[in-house]
Amino acid sequence: MSANTYYSAEQHGDFEVYDLGDFVLEGGATLRNAELAYTTYGELNEQGDNAILFPVMFSGTHAAMAPYVGEGLALDPSQYFIVIPNQLGGGLSTSPHNYYGPYHARHFPELSIGDDVRAQHQLLESLGVKQLQMVTGWSMGAQQTYEWAVRYPDMVKRAAPIGGTAKTTSHCSLFVDVFCEALKSDPAWSKGDYDSSSEVQEGLRRMGHVFAMMGVSREFYNQNVWQEFGFSSYEDFLTGLWENWFLPMDPNNLLCMAKKWRQGDVSRHFDGNLTQALASITAKVSVVSFEKDMFITAADCKLEQQMISGSELISIPSLWGHFTMLGVNPDDFKLIDNTLKKILAQAV
Repeated sequence: MSANTYYSAEQHGDFEVYDLGDFVLEGGATLRNAELAYTTYGELNEQGDNAILFPVMFSGTHAAMAPYVGEGLALDPSQYFIVIPNQLGGGLSTSPHNYYGPYHARHFPELSIGDDVRAQHQLLESLGVKQLQMVTGWSMGAQQTYEWAVRYPDMVKRAAPIGGTAKTTSHCSLFVDVFCEALKSDPAWSKGDYDSSSEVQEGLRRMGHVFAMMGVSREFYNQNVWQEFGFSSYEDFLTGLWENWFLPMDPNNLLCMAKKWRQGDVSRHFDGNLTQALASITAKVSVVSFEKDMFITAADCKLEQQMISGSELISIPSLWGHFTMLGVNPDDFKLIDNTLKKILAQAV
């Protein structure tokens, strides 16, 4: 499957495109004719204040988080206007594989979490959104959630970062470096022809294995939990979930997102002072961590949560670790949904 085939409505469901125009990035470069892919559910009320923003994670699109939207769920489109924006560089929006401006592939300009959030802000303004009842997101979606709470405090009533931090930790930065090195270990990379037309996929497989190592808990493997979810063997689990997740993707898109992940840091708004940055948040913050997460540990989440006045820490147990959010286990899905219901029910 080519990148152009994979990054399509046929694979991810229908979406809309917002024209950002010539979008000036925080790094100084300009994305010419930039586009932000997104999808919405429900209707915006006349006051423009019943919206929920749900940005997506690394390598994901709106399709990965769409199961959390539905009647009777926390993100209920009969009550809320729910917007799921895709990342710049993520494949559906303007990205290395589909950009035909002065940059291409490896020369695509460096993006930031702030660029995503500024683009999302423009989108919401165009849609008539005045206030967000909640911003929530998982992993890189959590980074965007923190960025929203710090950058646009008057617009965000509740913030629920899930399995992510406001500033990427040194340990998480190392993880990003390792999976990027695995991705670039493909011989085609050193030859300079590792682009969307390359059929050599060993780097993507190795990247999948790095995610498999850290994405779920040690207990998951020790107890052969993969057997409960239809995988016939350990090898089948590696192939059926992790390799197959990454193999259709464009490597340059993944590296573009990885740079944003590694450099995520809301403290830059306060001269590098993370304590001041988090103390500036006025939204009601509910930090959600996964007890067995080895990407972003519960301790990492707690450390930042303690810097946010009036916030709470919610810890969710699951042997799926960081990837509890994918909801492969129906019990995990229900627990996360119930958590979001409780957060939305809180007075602010």
